[in-house]
Amino acid sequence: EDRVRIVNASAPSAAGQVVYASPAPAPAISAAPVAAAAPSAPAAESPAAETGFVARSPMVGTFYRAPNPESPNFVNVGDTVKVGQTLCIIEAMKLLNEIESEKDGVIKEILCENGQGVEFDQPLFVIA
Repeated sequence: EDRVRIVNASAPSAAGQVVYASPAPAPAISAAPVAAAAPSAPAAESPAAETGFVARSPMVGTFYRAPNPESPNFVNVGDTVKVGQTLCIIEAMKLLNEIESEKDGVIKEILCENGQGVEFDQPLFVIA
């Protein structure tokens, strides 16, 4: 028993929407320098890759070095790790995901701070 009436908008309103859509290229232009900065970041990471295996984040989330604030860190610089040993935890959507070592070796560098947000494929550890 309800009725719905759809009315076509007049041409001047549609033209106004097109004008508001024109600022969209400006953020795309400002995003271009970020994309230009991204190639320099892998260049900075490549020396680390030359000195050892780089363990990367498999997901987006929050990086934690220990299971809770009172516990010791899973690994520290200079620790020897084996394949399958827990390196850190990444919290994503209230789930705690243990990140395990894919290689045997020694932790040469930890590239993230405790509680820091991490992106997909972001370097976390250098293992040599």
